Amino acid sequence: MFGLTTGLAILLVVCILCACLFEFINGFHDTANAVATVIYTKSLKPTTAVIWSGIVNSLGVFFGGIGVTLGIVSLLPIETLIDDNIYHNLGMVMALLFTAIIWNLATWYVGIPCSSSHTLIGSILGVGLGYSIMYDKADAVNWTKAGEIGTALLVSPLVGFSIAIILMFILRRLLTKKSVIFKETDPEQKPPFWIRFILIATSTLVSFFHGSNDGQKGIGLMMLILIAIVPGYFALNSEKDIKDLKPALVTVHTMVDKIDQKELKGNDTVEFKKMMASISKLDTLVAKTPEQQAETKSKFGYRKHILVIGKCYDNLLKGGHVNLSLENQKILKKEGIGKMKSFTDFAPGWVIALISISLGLGTMIGWKRIVVTIGEKIGKQNITYAQGASAQLVAATTIALAGAYNLPVSTTHVLSSGVAGSMVASKGVKNLQSKTIRNILIAWVLTLPVCMTMAGLLFWIFRMIF
Repeated sequence: MFGLTTGLAILLVVCILCACLFEFINGFHDTANAVATVIYTKSLKPTTAVIWSGIVNSLGVFFGGIGVTLGIVSLLPIETLIDDNIYHNLGMVMALLFTAIIWNLATWYVGIPCSSSHTLIGSILGVGLGYSIMYDKADAVNWTKAGEIGTALLVSPLVGFSIAIILMFILRRLLTKKSVIFKETDPEQKPPFWIRFILIATSTLVSFFHGSNDGQKGIGLMMLILIAIVPGYFALNSEKDIKDLKPALVTVHTMVDKIDQKELKGNDTVEFKKMMASISKLDTLVAKTPEQQAETKSKFGYRKHILVIGKCYDNLLKGGHVNLSLENQKILKKEGIGKMKSFTDFAPGWVIALISISLGLGTMIGWKRIVVTIGEKIGKQNITYAQGASAQLVAATTIALAGAYNLPVSTTHVLSSGVAGSMVASKGVKNLQSKTIRNILIAWVLTLPVCMTMAGLLFWIFRMIF
C-alpha cells in the first residue's frame, strides 16, 4: 500500500480511520446545533431531523470546494516539519489526532457546545509550536494564516449574537407581540405549516453550510496525514503531469521580469528575492529527468517552491509597490501562479467521500446532549419559533460568507451565540442562563490553549518514542 511496509501501512490506515472518527464526532457534536430548533419546535421528529441533516451535511462537503481545506493545510508549513524519518511524521499526525478527538469527546460528554474548529486549529498550532521549541525553528507555523483564521473564529460569534438581536428587533416591529412566532413552543402541538417550512429551510441551510465549512476541516486533516506519511503520492497532485508546469513557469518568468525592482521598498525587496530564488529552483527541478522528478524529495521541492512563489507574490501585492498593470497581474495570478498551484491545491475524491460519509453518519447519532443545551439551557425560556428561525438564518448566512472567503468558522459558536442573541432580544440579558453561558465561554476560551498545550506535549512525547 503506497510502497509502505505492512506495519506502516496499518498505521496509515489507523490514522485515516482516526481522521474519519474526528469528523464523525464533529457530526454529532457540531451538527446537533442545526437540528436543535426543528426538534424543539416539533417541526420535525428527531429521527427525521438528524437523518435529513446528515444527508445535507454530506452534500455540503461534496459541493463546498476545498478553499477552507487549503487554509487548514497551510497553517503548518509541512515541508518544514516533515523529515526522512517517517516515524517522526507519524508522531506529528498522532499528536494532532489524539488531541482533537479527546477534547471533542470530553466536551460532548458534559454537553458543552464546544467548537471542533477551535479544537483542530489549536491542535495544529500546538504541533507547530512544539516543533519550534524542540528544533529552534521560527517558521513552523504560518502566523499570517493563523491570524486570519483566529480573527474569523473570534468575530463570527459576535456577528451571530449581534445580528440575531437586530433580526429579532425587526420581527417585533413588523409583527404583533401576540404573534404565534413569539410564543414558547407547545410540546403537544406542531407549529403552523408556514413556520415549519421556515424552520426546516433554515435548518437545512445550516446543515449544508456546516458541511461545506466544517467538512473541509476534516479533509484538511486527512491531507496533512497523507502528505506527512506518504508524501511521494500526495505532496503533488498525481493527476497532473509535471510537463504541464512548464508553460505556467514561463508565464511567471515573463510577468515577474516586468516588475521594476527599483520601486520595491523595505521588506518587499526581501520577498522579491525569495520569490526569484524559488523560481530559479523550480527551473532546475523542471529540467530534471522524469525519473528524478518522480523522487519524493523532488516532489517536496516542487510543492515548497510553488507555495513560496504564491506567498511572496501575495505579500508583494499587499506592500503596494508592484508596478505591473492590472492585466499583467491577472495573467500572472491566473495563468502563472494559479496553474502552478493546481499541483499543490487539491484533495482526492476518495478523501472527500470518506469525510462526507463520516460527517453525515456522525450527524445521525449522539445529538441529544447538545440539542438539550441549545433548546433549554441557554435561555430561561424554551426557544420560540422566532428565536429558532433567527438563530438558524444568522448562522447559515455567517457560515456561507466565511466559506466564500475560505475561512473556517465554528458552527457551534455562531449558532449558540445566535440563540443567546435572540434570547437577549426578547427579555434582555436576564433571560440567559448564566451557568450555561459561563460554561460555553469557558470552553471557548480554554479550547485553543488546552489543545495547543496537549498537542505540543504529545508531539514531544511521540517524537521521543519514535
